[in-house]
This record gives sequence, C-alpha cells and structure tokens, in this order.
Amino acid sequence: MRITLTLLLLLTTLLGRAQAFQGGETLEYKMYFNWQFIWLNAGTATMTIHEREYQGRKAFRCALTTRSSQKIDRYFRMRDTLLCYTTPECLPLYYRKGASEGKRYYVDELLYSYDNGVHVTMRELTSHGERLQQQHSFKKPVYDMLSIFLKARSYNTEGWTKGYTIVFPIADGSGVKNSKLKYYGKKTIKAEDGRKYRCLQLAYIEPEGKKEKEIVRFFVTDDKNHIPIRLDMNLNFGTAKAFLKSMKGIRNPVTARM
Repeated sequence: MRITLTLLLLLTTLLGRAQAFQGGETLEYKMYFNWQFIWLNAGTATMTIHEREYQGRKAFRCALTTRSSQKIDRYFRMRDTLLCYTTPECLPLYYRKGASEGKRYYVDELLYSYDNGVHVTMRELTSHGERLQQQHSFKKPVYDMLSIFLKARSYNTEGWTKGYTIVFPIADGSGVKNSKLKYYGKKTIKAEDGRKYRCLQLAYIEPEGKKEKEIVRFFVTDDKNHIPIRLDMNLNFGTAKAFLKSMKGIRNPVTARM
C-alpha cells in the first residue's frame, strides 16, 4: 500500500539546508478512510528516527508502521512496516518493506553500495511466494520511499512557485521509476492535535502507463522541520487521510504552529 509514503520527496540537485530532524524523533498519525461518503477511523501510523550503526558506520534508522483499525480490518486488513538505514547525509544504505494488505503479503528489500557509482541489489518476495533478485547500477543517487523522505526534509524550498516540479528516481524490489513532486503553494492545516499549522502543499505523482497518477497530496510545516501534518491519499481501494496526532523529539522550533 502506498500509504505514507509516500510522503515526501526531492532531488539531490537542490541546495541543502540545516538538517531538519534528529535521533529520537517520533511522529504519530491518525488515519481515516472514505467509505460510501462516510469517513471512518482507519487506524494509526507511527514514524520513528534513531541514531544507530549500520555495518560499523554511523547511520540514521527510520521506521514507519501502519495498522488498520478493527472496523477497517473487516474489509481490508493492513499491517505494513517500512525500515531504512541512511548515512548522516541521508544517502540510503538499506531498505525493507514488509506489507500485509488484505490477503496479500509481500516484501521489498534494497541493499545499496557506493563504488564508482551507485549499486543496488533489489530483492522481492512476491504475494505469490516467488523470490526474485536483480542488480542495477546508477551514476546518480537513487532513493526509496523512506530515505527520500529524510532527504527531502533537509532541503530549502524558498523561492518555489506554484507548479514547480521535480523528477526523481525511486526504487523498490521490482525496479526503478521516475516519480514527480509538484508544489501547489501554501495552506493552513488543522492537525489531529487541534492546532493549526502553516504548510507547504505538495503532490507525489507516479507514472501509470502513458499517464500519471497523483498518489498522495501532503502538507508539511513551512519551517525548518518540514513535518508532515496531513496526507491525502489516493489508494487502489478508495481514498484516505492521515492527520498528525503527536510529535516529540523535534530538532528545531515549530515556528509554523499558529
């Protein structure tokens, strides 16, 4: 399921800014699903960031878990866990997504190495039980759905105008595709914590055949943190929204809070 993720994405060609997060950060979300014109409590999502080591080097460990509510479980059970390790500069080192969605279970796994370019080993356990593996090499950095989220939060968005679009490569267990991030201006958003925030409004767009599909419209704080406050998701089985419920361990003052 592309529920969070998708969240959040920029290219390395942008000018960097001070880091927007730190180890110990936790973001919690409440999700809602549209069912026959009624918004139902769909479940929860939690993202954590910690400072760890990966193969003897300093790294960030980011984990995202989503869990559908008991009411939604009767129609579509979801238990997704995404995990990644990155360098302190947010270059990806490892990624894994284990997804239990309805009657399907599948796993995507990526292992990155850097020697004369970027080398990615892609492993996939399909919902039919097949184990597949392929290897690819690239001249420029390639990201997954979690590492690009960390990278994106540290970039400077000053000077962006409505319609500004960025193309970036995203990998999963089956290959790489060029996705897009499109900026739609600023908007005030009320979170699940009852507070209002000044936000940047962006859309994550993926290719779908000869056309494109907006996967998620998301709203991040217009400050140094770029915290996702709300996500509007277009899923295969309907639409859903996620609202920030709580945050802790935030690196910078939340100046976008009203």
